[in-house]
Amino acid sequence: MPGKQPHNGGLRGAVTHQADLIALRFRARIQLSTHKRSLSALAGPYRSSFRGRGMDFEEVRNYQPGDDVRSIDWRVTARTGDAHTKVFREERERPVFIVVDQRRSLYFGSQRCFKSVLAAELAGLLAWSALQQGDRVGGLVLSSDDMLEVRPKRARSSVLRLLHSVHEANNKLADTARQPVPDNTRMTAALEESRRLNKPGAAVFLISDFTDFDADSSKQLFHLARHNEVTAIMVSDRLQAELPPAGRYEVSDGQRRAVLATANPALQQAYRDDFQQWQQQCRTAMARSGVPLITVQTGDDALGELLKYYAYQRGA
Repeated sequence: MPGKQPHNGGLRGAVTHQADLIALRFRARIQLSTHKRSLSALAGPYRSSFRGRGMDFEEVRNYQPGDDVRSIDWRVTARTGDAHTKVFREERERPVFIVVDQRRSLYFGSQRCFKSVLAAELAGLLAWSALQQGDRVGGLVLSSDDMLEVRPKRARSSVLRLLHSVHEANNKLADTARQPVPDNTRMTAALEESRRLNKPGAAVFLISDFTDFDADSSKQLFHLARHNEVTAIMVSDRLQAELPPAGRYEVSDGQRRAVLATANPALQQAYRDDFQQWQQQCRTAMARSGVPLITVQTGDDALGELLKYYAYQRGA
């Protein structure tokens, strides 16, 4: 049966429930084509506002602070004496391609849900929002031993197939946790496959904890982002960023047990610094390709975090 939902409507628990992923369509109100400046700031100076989706000319209006100077209409500006800029309307029905990580490193959480469940929730919110605004939706689901492709289509069935694949991969994680096996899929391979599957102009969302994001991944990301609008969403848990309060804690990986002592302030600071440095390394590597990195923790309201960077879709 579906998991008990918190007041903010987010998913809870260690595993997904398919009914909950389908019900996200009632909360999905994200205007993915309308970015806020906070998203551009995450990508650094390399992100182009014209990369990705094709653009159709719509109108000329007075120049406003923050407009791209490359869009200034110099002919109208010279004629009127006031700066004017060209406004472009994005083409309809672009492909929205969502890469969802459901590998073993995401099977962890200390707040309302596991990272794997948070990744599934984010994928559901993005997929339903994209469909509501008329985009074609597809994606790639990473499990520990496979990658499942869903071709982008403007159809409810495509979203349902994507979320069903996410749900199946998610529920397999409990089995792999009891009988650990090495991951046979890598982020580098997923990025390479995403390059193969997407034609220029797609909006690509990468949802992962990026634990295996390395130099080879960065190279593949650069090539993917040259012709597509790529956004990365890192899921994490508070215990990754901060040790629990001073004390002695019994921990287990399902097979072995150990005691974690957290009273040493130097240990706490080193742990905190290590996570922050690793997260900043990921952010810097992605910014070199013009890819913004959004961070969401398991205790956060997933929809609220996305709405920090995208407009609210009214009347959907």
